[in-house]
Amino acid sequence: TMTIHSEEKIVDVHVRSGVYSSDTIFDYTHGYIATKLFSRNACFIMKIKKEIIPDLQEIGRLAFERETMRDVYSPNNVWAQFQAGSSRIGHLKDWILYGKHIENLCTGLPLYE
Repeated sequence: TMTIHSEEKIVDVHVRSGVYSSDTIFDYTHGYIATKLFSRNACFIMKIKKEIIPDLQEIGRLAFERETMRDVYSPNNVWAQFQAGSSRIGHLKDWILYGKHIENLCTGLPLYE
C-alpha cells in the first residue's frame, strides 16, 4: 500500500509479502528515503537523487497508473540495490538530518547508508 501525505511531502510504502515485507518512507522535505526490511531487522537510507527518483507528484501519478492499469508503462521505474556495509545506530544528529518520520521508522535499528 502507498500513502501520500502531500502537505508533509512524505510517501509511506508498505509491502506485506512474508519474508520480503518492508516499510519505506520517501521524505521529500529532508531529501532521504529509508527502507526498513523486516527480515534483516535493519534500516537502509539513501539520498533522494532528483534525476533518478520521481518527485512527489510523479509518484502519485505512477501509483494511480499502476492501480488503474495494473502495470506501469513508464521509464521512471525505480529500483535500488543495497550492498551490505558497516552499520551504526542513529544518534540525535542523524535524526535532525533525516527527519522525524525516518527516525520513527528506524530508531533502534542498524542504519546502512
